[in-house]
Amino acid sequence: MRIFENKDNMIGMAEYPDKYFQIAIIDPPYGIGEDGRNNHTRGKLAKAKDYRSNSRYDNAIPDKEYFDELFRVSQNQIIWGGNYFIQYLKNTSCMVVWDKDNKGNDFADCELAWTSFSTAVRKFKYTWNGMLQQDMKNKEVRIHPNHKPIALYKFLLQAYAKVGDKILDTHVGSASSLIACEEMGFDYVGFELDMDYYGSAQKRILEYRSQLKMFL
Repeated sequence: MRIFENKDNMIGMAEYPDKYFQIAIIDPPYGIGEDGRNNHTRGKLAKAKDYRSNSRYDNAIPDKEYFDELFRVSQNQIIWGGNYFIQYLKNTSCMVVWDKDNKGNDFADCELAWTSFSTAVRKFKYTWNGMLQQDMKNKEVRIHPNHKPIALYKFLLQAYAKVGDKILDTHVGSASSLIACEEMGFDYVGFELDMDYYGSAQKRILEYRSQLKMFL
């Protein structure tokens, strides 16, 4: 089961029974305006990519109804930007810290993910600084202002998912999460409401599958 739809996530989640997904790994809007309007104006080492200047998806965070539905359909959750949603989340011992090894710009040095797991805090260091990426031989072409590396999602799946788990992503964005699932053999359901980003993400998934076939 590998389903990726251009659909409102509330409508999409309503189609699934309670606790259907073992893990929801999501990167929702943080409500800080870090979208296609201003992302390209930041950074000193090189001019950042101008995605879509009319994109307004990061104006507000998801509401309580969204989080209630997310917790209904998933057994565990990993939520990027969890520090922005503390009013909806319980205390946890297990935060994930992504150290982006940023130097020389005004982007955040790290990003935080809240998790529902009871293990200790974990850190993943992976350079993600303008044109500089940890794996330059397999450099990712960024298609979304909040594009995260595939390796980051593989780290999360290796750390928290079990064989046979079904993964939910309600804000697919660049599709890095879905490609990580495909690389590691996990079933998934993903939603992306923005038609342009959905098209770019779908194209990226198809390109990944085409490249994979070349090596089979």
